Amino acid sequence: MTKQFKPETLCVQAGWTPKKGEPRVLPIYQSTTFKYETSEQMARLFDLEDSGYFYTRLQNPTNDAVAAKIAALEGGVGAMLTSSGQAANFYAIFNICQAGDHFVCSSAIYGGTFNLFGVTMKKLGIDVTFVHPDASEEEISAAFRPNTKALFGETISNPSLEVLDIEKFARIAHSHGVPLIIDNTFPTPINCRPFEWGADIVVHSTTKYMDGHATSVGGCIVDSGNFDWDAHADKFPGLCTPDESYHGLTYTKAFGKMAYMTKATAQLMRDLGSIQSPMNAFLLNLGLETLHLRVPQHCRNAQKVAEYLSKNEKVAWVNYCGLPGNKYYERAQKYLPDGSCGVISFGLKGGRELSIKFMDSLKLAAIVTHVADARTCVLHPASHTHRQLTDEQLIEAGVRPDLIRLSVGIENADDIIADIEQALNA
Repeated sequence: MTKQFKPETLCVQAGWTPKKGEPRVLPIYQSTTFKYETSEQMARLFDLEDSGYFYTRLQNPTNDAVAAKIAALEGGVGAMLTSSGQAANFYAIFNICQAGDHFVCSSAIYGGTFNLFGVTMKKLGIDVTFVHPDASEEEISAAFRPNTKALFGETISNPSLEVLDIEKFARIAHSHGVPLIIDNTFPTPINCRPFEWGADIVVHSTTKYMDGHATSVGGCIVDSGNFDWDAHADKFPGLCTPDESYHGLTYTKAFGKMAYMTKATAQLMRDLGSIQSPMNAFLLNLGLETLHLRVPQHCRNAQKVAEYLSKNEKVAWVNYCGLPGNKYYERAQKYLPDGSCGVISFGLKGGRELSIKFMDSLKLAAIVTHVADARTCVLHPASHTHRQLTDEQLIEAGVRPDLIRLSVGIENADDIIADIEQALNA
């Protein structure tokens, strides 16, 4: 199906192909467990000799159909749904790293991921070095060590909206014999497919545009199948040497291009259990069916709003890579020619206090922690998500004290602008 159809068709049709007399719409397999006729059939599943379902913690037909759709959209060989985007990030790294290992990561990433990697995973003995994504190849390469296992970045960073040079990051990763892992949440595969630029593994918080309606927290990991683990077998013993918990099976030998995804499912999901519920996967699939319609609308609206803000004398600055003067405009034209996302950041003349007053005056846009769904919403990180930091620490984290994060929805753009205007006047 991936070769045959364009993204719009994949959004609607991929993943679930009903046979004669089966439901046209993907069913919710709301069952923890699955029946077999003989003990031998079950044994073969537990030995990974047959594919099938026996317990939803490992795999579920609803989840697998939705994961297959996301894999098709990204152009990958396989995918796995997780309970959240954070779980996807953790699994993506933990699948190839263990205590004593190290990875390199762009410093321009979502604050929750920064904390996961920099604090929590360090407690597990996995070390990380953060590098500025716009640093030179030499500087970023200098962060690598003999025990480095991956390079990680976000296509468009949340909330700083920096656009990653994916080809540069892929070159650096591959020159050190490690995969490039990209969080592609904000553009979605509608606006960017990182595998086409050299990335090896893609992660998503499906909670955002993919679900699109703020109903279901979830995540996804997609493997391109392009990274040659056996060529760097000494770096990746988990994939390239026998797994004693599966009778000495070696993932790369047994599963080829599906080695990474099979290990993530059969080992990590088995032991850690961050499953997405079948009900949430069903809702996510409904969101995916209109992804190709919603993402362009978010981008059209955000472009209009960003242009309005950039011309308003009460606005101090606007950050949106669709604006010709933006630092990342040229790079966005290369990687995101059809648009970036619906998220804009900006600041008001008058700083933090005025930002809060402005947000409290909005009527259509809601103050919420969420981002990237159908409704326009707004957040002031210095007062909300980052409120424990001083102004100096905020600037260090790439969050200006006056930064307002505006997630532009799919309402009428004129109505969104009118709401902003009345709040600015208030």
